[in-house]
Amino acid sequence: MKIIVKPLGDITDEVLNELRDRINGIFNCPVEIREDLSNLAHAYNPQRKQYLSSKLIASLNASKKGRDEKIIGIADVDLYAPGLNFVFGEANISSGIATISLCRLRQEYYGLPPDKNLFLKRAAKEIVHELGHTFRLGHCSDAKCVMHFSNSLADTDWKEVNFCNKCRPGLEF
Repeated sequence: MKIIVKPLGDITDEVLNELRDRINGIFNCPVEIREDLSNLAHAYNPQRKQYLSSKLIASLNASKKGRDEKIIGIADVDLYAPGLNFVFGEANISSGIATISLCRLRQEYYGLPPDKNLFLKRAAKEIVHELGHTFRLGHCSDAKCVMHFSNSLADTDWKEVNFCNKCRPGLEF
């Protein structure tokens, strides 16, 4: 098993390396950063001023993926899915590909001072959550489990970055 991290747009090396290390600490498998999309215009919806997450997943799906690889795309733009105001991330279970947005995970988005550590914790939780879906895990009723649905940033802050005892056995390595 290998996890491939693909920046979608301009993500700093510092953020990518820190998130790679955090993902490796949770999944205990190789995590590799590979360059991907720099132009996200195909997913942009000018009426909403947001990017459609499923289009980013489709673009990632067009790239070559090994049989035992999971791919997580990381974007720093505001994402949405049909019927929702925004999403922190989305996963395609059948392809083993997911994407997350860093945009709403930053304190600055809400007019607050930056908090790098909090931002990285939030990003790691959302990445682990979406990767959990690529292992066919659903949402968990345990509010502390990383697989609990985040309806708000408060939900993300409340839950932990780890899988609960019920969800951990569902990871198929």
